[in-house]
Amino acid sequence: MRKLLAFLCICVQIVPSWGQSVLRTPNGVKVETGTTCMELECFSSSIIRVKKYPVGKTPDKQSLSVTMQPEKVKYKLQETKGEVILATSELVAIMDIAQKQVRFTDKDGKVLLAEKPSSIGFTPFNDAGNSTYQVRQTFVLDSDEAIYGLGQHQQGRMNQRNQTIFLQQANTEICIPLVHSIKGYALFWDNYSPTTFTDNAEGMTFDSTVGDLCDYYFVYGGGADGVVAGLRELTGQAPMFPLWTYGFWQSRERYVSQDELVGVVRKYRDLKIPLDGIIQDWRYWGEDHKDWNAVEFRNPKFSDPKKMMEEVHRLNAHAIISVWPSFGPETGIYAELKSQNKLMVHETFPQNNGVKVYDTYDPVARDIYWKYMNKNMFSIGMDGWWLDATEPEHGPIKEGDLDFQTYLGSFRKVRNAFPIVSVGGVYDHQRQETSDKRVFILTRSAFAGQQRYAAQAWSGDVVSDWGVLRNQIPAALNISLTGIPYWNSDIGGFFSANKFPEGVKDPAFHELYVRWMQFATFTGMMRSHGTNTPREIFMFGERGYWAFDAQEKMINLRYRLLPYIYSTSWKITSEGGSLMRALFSDFPEDKKVLDLGDEYLFGKSILVAPVTSETRSLSLYLPAGTQWIDFWTGEVQDGGREITRETPVDIIPLYVKAGAIIPVGPAVQFATEKPWDDLQLRIYPGANGEFTLYEDEDDNYNYEKGKYSTIRMTWNDKERKLTIHPRQGSYNGMLQERKFHIVLVNGQDGLGLDNESYTVNVEYQGKKINIKLP
Repeated sequence: MRKLLAFLCICVQIVPSWGQSVLRTPNGVKVETGTTCMELECFSSSIIRVKKYPVGKTPDKQSLSVTMQPEKVKYKLQETKGEVILATSELVAIMDIAQKQVRFTDKDGKVLLAEKPSSIGFTPFNDAGNSTYQVRQTFVLDSDEAIYGLGQHQQGRMNQRNQTIFLQQANTEICIPLVHSIKGYALFWDNYSPTTFTDNAEGMTFDSTVGDLCDYYFVYGGGADGVVAGLRELTGQAPMFPLWTYGFWQSRERYVSQDELVGVVRKYRDLKIPLDGIIQDWRYWGEDHKDWNAVEFRNPKFSDPKKMMEEVHRLNAHAIISVWPSFGPETGIYAELKSQNKLMVHETFPQNNGVKVYDTYDPVARDIYWKYMNKNMFSIGMDGWWLDATEPEHGPIKEGDLDFQTYLGSFRKVRNAFPIVSVGGVYDHQRQETSDKRVFILTRSAFAGQQRYAAQAWSGDVVSDWGVLRNQIPAALNISLTGIPYWNSDIGGFFSANKFPEGVKDPAFHELYVRWMQFATFTGMMRSHGTNTPREIFMFGERGYWAFDAQEKMINLRYRLLPYIYSTSWKITSEGGSLMRALFSDFPEDKKVLDLGDEYLFGKSILVAPVTSETRSLSLYLPAGTQWIDFWTGEVQDGGREITRETPVDIIPLYVKAGAIIPVGPAVQFATEKPWDDLQLRIYPGANGEFTLYEDEDDNYNYEKGKYSTIRMTWNDKERKLTIHPRQGSYNGMLQERKFHIVLVNGQDGLGLDNESYTVNVEYQGKKINIKLP
């Protein structure tokens, strides 16, 4: 009878008395096991928080990553044979009281993850005078279980099993203590101190330098998309970027004057090479490091930055600017922060110049940071932010540095959360300033939840090398699997001088650069940047030279795909989707893709296989369960096998999934030059499929108020029928009528950059139409 009553408990309305060791809580259960308290807290039917801490302690922790509040979840509690069982409609968590262990199963009893029995560890630690602990927990994985995530790392690994990684933010290493399993769950270890991740025969362990408690979230999604959607639900949704951010970006280290920056934009316009963004790197504040990152234009070669922005905008382009979290001692922002004790103490780049990092954890310091950005940059029309070195730069590292008391405690305690707090401060302040312009932030580091702050991470100052290019692919896919959807890298690699001392004069560098640009076309941001040598297309030669022509081809392809990319970005915002998709996300039953880190899906339909060596042919694998159509030739290939594709220097292997509907946009010089009133719709036959075209006002937050439209399209392969469904929604400036050029892709039509061929033309006025194709 006692078990029956427990089984019938719903929420926490009726919980039988199990003695003092088992206590009900508003959203779950708390168990005291001698020296350790264990808590389960339901955030939803598929998300459960686990907390463990020494008896007698009552840690009150405010997560810097998690924004979700626990929902009112229906669950059942049961006690049996030394165990407490909490069951929701999706998930079961079992606490073994004696072994201080938690296990998770799905609703059918399939084991998902289990802690190793008695593996919780609390080692007393003096954290700059605060009595706390070094915290560790070990988990048991299946022997063949593939796991992903942990941020962005440069080891070239897709599957993150069987290794040790020290997770502390650094240039080129983005550290996120989160694993995503092929079994359809994620585990987020919610700790911000330097943490050692180890996976070996003894188990998978997170061992954090400091923590008042063991604190992690178990997110069950059933598959990769469900997991990522759950992580977004837990840590925040990714807002929409402006349409123009998906165009081509030019940058270098650095433009030495405002005339040079504007001149580059003008040169692209004269050459009729599409361009949407230009980036100003450092030293616009001056050449003396004592003036480091003044967050104002002190350099006399930038004497009229407002005029610079006006000229960029007249050329229908946009600009963002490098801002660091550290300041030279001769700057006004340094003086103001210092006067209020808002500067940290550790040594940072450029060393030995008195430069200091601000205490980003302090809201007053974040206010001061934004005040200078707003007054000197945003107010004159700056379009976005390149927040560099948000790890932050720290070196040489001294142990005492981590004892520094930030607003939230020791630097050691919150070390890895620096990027999310710093980036979040800029996002929050700009949102408070205006809703007429979307926030866009490019940043060098990240932590779990950072997607909610309109931030796009990049891989840092990587070197120009074929192996490094190859490693960027699994790095991108793994960070995406932590819930952060937007990522990019410096086209060509940042440091070129070591391998290519002649830089842009060296044809060998040209080939690496072209292949990197092909990869970048299918990332979150297509951005050219680096040091040691210029990177503008006209520095490689003229039209007719292979390196120039291959770059122009890829830039134009990026713009052709803008309707596809922008519509995919809406799926990211509205449904918790992903842009760069590990192949197991869509083909979890195909064992051959579980550790495949050199191919991926861009959106749901386009398989990308970048060329990462000096080769003219590439062996690649096409996942099983569908047919694949060559984007360039229309040739149909069966999935489930490896093929060899010829790869002349201007071709990146691209294969489109059968059943896909791909909208192809007009030839433009910038993203918003022409309306999408004359799109080509490519139908890739061989299976049923669908696509939803998304449109809005491009660069404000009215979409949050429902001002946008969607047009759903479905393809019935057997009947050879395309249905364009009624348009949903509306917004200011919406097209009331348009043409679609519908093409059934074959060996002649709907290939490559073609946006004019068609099988049939239709006019669409927002009402449902059915189109029968031959």
